[in-house]
Order: sequence, then structure tokens, then C-alpha cells
Amino acid sequence: MSLLPAGAQSVGSADGGSVSSGSTVPNSSQDPVPPRPELRDDITTPAIVGVKQKSPQWVRFTVASPALRREVGVDVLLPKDNSVPRPSIYALEGVDAPESSSEWAKGGGAADFFADKNVNVVMTNGGVSSLYSDWDNIDPTLGLHKWETFITQELPPLLDARLNTNGVKSLLGLSMGAQGAMMLAHRHPGMYQGIAVMSGCYSTTDDVGRMCVQQTISSRGGDAANIWGEIGGPGWTAHDTVLNAEALRGMDIYVSSMTGIPGRYETPESNLFDRIVIGGPIEAVSRMSTERLQSKLRSLGIPATFKYHATGVHAWNYWKDELPATWPTLARSLDLPA
Repeated sequence: MSLLPAGAQSVGSADGGSVSSGSTVPNSSQDPVPPRPELRDDITTPAIVGVKQKSPQWVRFTVASPALRREVGVDVLLPKDNSVPRPSIYALEGVDAPESSSEWAKGGGAADFFADKNVNVVMTNGGVSSLYSDWDNIDPTLGLHKWETFITQELPPLLDARLNTNGVKSLLGLSMGAQGAMMLAHRHPGMYQGIAVMSGCYSTTDDVGRMCVQQTISSRGGDAANIWGEIGGPGWTAHDTVLNAEALRGMDIYVSSMTGIPGRYETPESNLFDRIVIGGPIEAVSRMSTERLQSKLRSLGIPATFKYHATGVHAWNYWKDELPATWPTLARSLDLPA
């Protein structure tokens, strides 16, 4: 089942509120899926091999990853005060996940919002259609995806040592990154203290979940058969947060969704086709999945904050506005003042 009308293509909006950066549909206004990175067999040990200071509070590391068999970029927003160890937020983004720089720090407003927060914000680059997961097979179009290993095993020790962190971590995600963050949380209980996600899909085995995963992958030319084995099989079950929600117990949790109904950013000056015909249905599906997760957590007696907006589509404008609402939950999880 496709959320994209037959024959339709998404086009970007001139106001910077493009739907596609976090969506599950193609967007002709953006660069095509980047060429598959050349895989290297000479990377045997995770290491930071490059550092670029983009601003006083923004550094970009180049990290050699044995799991991904290449070098990848990682943007980190730094606190003003590094005199004592600080906690970290790992921020995951949408389906297009560019190699060049994190959309969280650009269109997502993270650089400004976190400038006065006592936390490191870690933003990986790359991972188009990956769901930030370890795939069973190399995809002919999308290449090698071993992002779970990179994010949970390879990257943290490098950054903890380089940034003198206190080792405490929480997760932040939107759209594909929301689903990826939830999967990391339930698959690695105890690793993260909190999670804040927006506009995601949190199952993999029910009707909505299978559709979301398949669309996330096929929208960028990938084949869902390469991710976790047989569709609906044990690999898919292991990545279903709703089925594995018990593993979230003890975390501080924030989840939000719009409805897909046009809101304040759907104006004549914006691209209404992109935002309403495409971004609307995507957000409506996210709303359905969010409600299913809430129902499951409630049945288990796991406390969580759920926030539903009356209007809004699947677009960066709304996520940027929502970012401050995630802070009380993230701050509490990191033992920081809200």
C-alpha cells in the first residue's frame, strides 16, 4: 500500500518546510538517493579520523566504522560549558538522512534550541531509508546498513572519551528517526534513560507497521526483503516496539503526533500539494500508530507523555515547533533542569 497517489511526485516548498525530509515518499526536488558508498575492508577499529569545528558549539567528526565499512560524519552540538562531564542526546532524523550535515541542526532548529542546554547533541549523518537498523543483506540500491551497531556500540565510546561525557544518554527522533529511536530503546534496555519522538511508526508486524517499513524502504528504491529477513518473520517481530514495549519500562518517554489535517503552515505560499496530499496521509498513519503505542503502554502500566495536535502535517515546520515540548522529558531523563 502506498501513501503516494498514483503518478504523483512530491516537490519541496519554498518556505523550508518541505515534507519529504522526514517522510516516507519520494521528493523530486531533493537530490536523488546518493550513490552507494564504496565499502572498505581496511577499517577494522572504530576511530575518529577527522574533526571540523563548524562553530564554537558545533563540531563535525568523521568516524571510521567497521560495521558500516566506511567513514561517516557525525555532527555534535556542544554545551557552552565543558568544565564538567555532560550527558548526551542522540538525535535521529527522517528517511533522506543526508550525508553532508544533519537536518536537525539546520531546518530542525536544534542548533539554536540546544545552545543554552548543558548537553551534547549527537546527530549522525547518512542512513537513507535505513530505519537506523542492522540489515540482514546489502541492498543493491541503498547499500550496507549497520546503523544499530554503529550507534549503540562503535560511536558512544569514541564520543564519551573525546567529549568527556558522563555516559548518560537519551534519544530524540522524528519520522523514520522516531521509529529507529524506539527500536534502539527497546532493543537495548538500560542504555538510554529517556526518549522523545515525533510523527513516527512504532510497529513492524501489524498492518500499519508493515506498510510503514515497506514504504520507508521502497520510496528510496530499496527492497524490504533485505532488512530483517522474511516479512513478518522473527526479525520483524524483534524490531516491533509495540510488541516489545515492556523493555521501555523505566524510561522517561515523550511521544507526539499531528493529525494530517492542514494547519497553520499550509498557506497559499507553501506547496499545498506536497504538504496536504502527501504530508497529510503520512501524518494520519503516524497518528494511528502513536495511538496504538499509547494503548499498549497504558495496558502495561508504563507511564509516558503523549501529545496530540489537532492539526498539522508531516513536515519540519511542525517538528521544529515541537522540539521545545520534548525538553522537559529529555531533561528529566538526563537529570538536568528543565
